[in-house]
Formats: sequence, structure tokens, C-alpha cells
Amino acid sequence: MTAAGSHDGPGTSLEANDRRARERAARSLTCLPFRRAFYEELSERAISNTELAARVDQSALVFVPFAEARAEDHFIWLIRLGVLRREVDGQGLTERVRLTPLGRSVISRWPGEIPRAGLRQRIRQTFLRHRPRL
Repeated sequence: MTAAGSHDGPGTSLEANDRRARERAARSLTCLPFRRAFYEELSERAISNTELAARVDQSALVFVPFAEARAEDHFIWLIRLGVLRREVDGQGLTERVRLTPLGRSVISRWPGEIPRAGLRQRIRQTFLRHRPRL
């Protein structure tokens, strides 16, 4: 910002917002129970919470197995972060989700498995995720 308080250029604010969105998504991904394989699969095809919960190989996609309702809660959070989007068919939105370009960008920062956040960071993220907005 200049001394008068204006932005340095027209793209500066947008770039800063994009950077903050990527950083927020990256912090959240380290706190969620999904493995890199989950996001890689979503970059290829859409899956639903029902499909994920019923998979025999669920442990290849998640660190901790969970049921449909919990998977949907995580999907909704990832949609809010901009990492996932609902798939659309001829009748509108479906229960299936896919990876977004932002999601691909965030996942690409880690060459291997997504690092797991410590307990303190996971508790903090849970609080931020579930606190009421004022």
C-alpha cells in the first residue's frame, strides 16, 4: 500500500486473496483425515460420501475410517474452502464431489503424503471450522 492507503496495483488485492485462500486450505488439509490418494482420485472422478463410506479400501483414502454423515461434513467444509465442488448432472447438483483448480494447486505443494498437523493445530482448526460467525 502507498502512503495514501491505495493498493499498489489492480491485481494486488486479488493476488493476496488467492494466496490467503491457498494458505487457509493448506492448513485445513493437514488437519483433515484424508490421504493424498483421496484427492488424487477426486482429480480423476467424482465420488459421493456414500461411496466413500462403503469402500472396502477406505483406509487407502483416509487416515481414520468414518461413516457417510462425517464424510459429508468434511465434504461441506472442503467445498467452503474451495478445494472441492459438487458435480453437476442434467438435473442439477449431485451428492458427488470433485477437486477444484484451487484444490489441485494446494495438493501440488506436497510431493508425497499430506503432512498431518499436530493435536494443537487440529483442535484450533476444529474451533475455527465450527465457531459461529458474528
